[in-house]
Amino acid sequence: MTALGDATDHLGPVFEQHREAMLVIEPEADRIVDANPAAARLLGYDRAALRAIAASALHPGQRTALIVFTEAAFANGQGWSQALEPRHADGRSLRLEYAGSPLAGDPPRLLVTLSDLEARGRRVVDGQADDHMRAGVAEWQRVERIFRDIERENQLILRAAGEGIYGVNADGATTFVNPAAERMLGWRAADLVGKDMHATVHHTHPGGTPYPHRDCPIYAAFRDGAVHQVEDEVFWRRDGTAFPVSYTSTPIRDRGRLLGAVIVFRDISQRREAEERLRSALAEVDSLRERLELENAYLKEEIRQERHHQGIIGRSPAIAATLRQVDLVAGTDATVLVTGESGTGKELIARAIHEASRRRDRPMIRVNCAAVPRELFESEFFGHARGAFTGALRDRVGRFELADGGTLFLDEVGEIPLDLQGKLLRVLQERSFERVGEARTRAVDVRLVAATNRDLREEVRRGRFREDLYFRLNVFPLAASPLRERPEDIASIAQHFLKGAARRLNIPEPRLTEGDARRLARYAWPGNVRELENVIERAAILAVRGRLRFDLPETEPPRRADAAAPTLPADRPPTEADRRARDRAEIAAALALTGGKVFGPGGAAELLGLRPTTLASRIKAMRIKETGLKETGNGR
Repeated sequence: MTALGDATDHLGPVFEQHREAMLVIEPEADRIVDANPAAARLLGYDRAALRAIAASALHPGQRTALIVFTEAAFANGQGWSQALEPRHADGRSLRLEYAGSPLAGDPPRLLVTLSDLEARGRRVVDGQADDHMRAGVAEWQRVERIFRDIERENQLILRAAGEGIYGVNADGATTFVNPAAERMLGWRAADLVGKDMHATVHHTHPGGTPYPHRDCPIYAAFRDGAVHQVEDEVFWRRDGTAFPVSYTSTPIRDRGRLLGAVIVFRDISQRREAEERLRSALAEVDSLRERLELENAYLKEEIRQERHHQGIIGRSPAIAATLRQVDLVAGTDATVLVTGESGTGKELIARAIHEASRRRDRPMIRVNCAAVPRELFESEFFGHARGAFTGALRDRVGRFELADGGTLFLDEVGEIPLDLQGKLLRVLQERSFERVGEARTRAVDVRLVAATNRDLREEVRRGRFREDLYFRLNVFPLAASPLRERPEDIASIAQHFLKGAARRLNIPEPRLTEGDARRLARYAWPGNVRELENVIERAAILAVRGRLRFDLPETEPPRRADAAAPTLPADRPPTEADRRARDRAEIAAALALTGGKVFGPGGAAELLGLRPTTLASRIKAMRIKETGLKETGNGR
């Protein structure tokens, strides 16, 4: 028999029947010579398979540690290691303690005993628990008596209380549960007493994430001995549903030792619902308040800009025609496009439309499109949510929302950048929008009036304005006549401005003489009504003893080169009569050239650069002989 046979025969039943796993290793040959049944069970191999495995193969990647262990065992007569982790047959690593002893014979062999560290740890814990139980039965019984006394002495309160009340000992086991807690939780007291209360009703956060025992304020009372009050957690019912609770956890002491806690909780579902309704109401109030603040700020801005007229001033045929168009369109919700030169009162026309409409009780909100920076266009028009971009510190109501139920006046609409016009078109078509940074779609009921001093048809042709937006705006076009085409209105408008200037300057109202009116009527007014207002205010400031002093160039309206005009003596300036005579001669010459045709292509109005209605009113006012006048070319 070999030396191995001698060794195993010597170990005999000890090797075969020992409850600890044992291997016989021949380090020089790197092989497992034999394994007892306990080793086969621990490692998951049968004995034949273990005999066929190299020792290093059982410990993949641990050859160095294996050599150190075996050499130490031979050198010292014994070896010990917890660094080796053999590979189980199912592929997992085992945490074992190795103890090695040399065996007599040649070649040198090692008897290795394998101990399961996890099993050893469990045995230690179980032993300690057993010792604790034997030593602590009396203490546990004493704690139970204390909680029974609490329940018995407060039985009346526990039954009558509307709040849920239960007790837990220092191990987290439930000691008693009152009827209100039974009703709220859906458990009978008998089902809960003795169980881990946290794992039963308090195991999960409101958001659904696990709630570990160590984080629970109820258990914290056992550690710090403090009363814990919580307002924002949930308890879970037997049927798996949750309800919001507020609770107080009060620690119970005996002889200075913390024994557990009594928890008083209440279902705050109704309170939460009430709070949510209140929050919604407050949010609505905040929204209304913000809207009113913005409307108020807007109205203050309007007042600061001093909108002097409450109505359109003038009795010229051009003004009469404009007012007729205002009356026609005001009763509808049609979009209006007001065109005309700067300073002709386009906003005044828009305001007249609004005041005559069914929307007069809601504000008319004005947006100067030329003054809105490109990057703030969407925020200005549609508003933004807090945090939508840097600097958005709060929600903001846009002009469309502010004008809901009223009128939105887009001044200088031709100045909107081309790439942003599509966003405006979408709102006009769908009557809904989203604030910047917000997914919620908001419906809006707005009457739109737009104004421009540009020729939008030409802008469309040049590719600077969207054709579809132009057609959307140009539902009802309305032109504002320049001041030079209605000189008969200048005196009344000037008198109106003069009253306002005197009131603002706190001076006696200067007198507007007939000569002043004639002088104002001779000027061409390239800045129209806005320029007239500035001239009047400057004249009021410069007035001496009530006499206005106009800082106004003595210019005349342009005259066509082919129009006849009366010659004037070189030694005197033209009078009002001279001006009227010159105008009459120009009109007569134009009528003669066109054969009496006023309207249409090639007519006198086109020749003089006047609107046909303006020329017709001047012909009537100057009583020019109308025999032979033609009104063809325009269906007249």
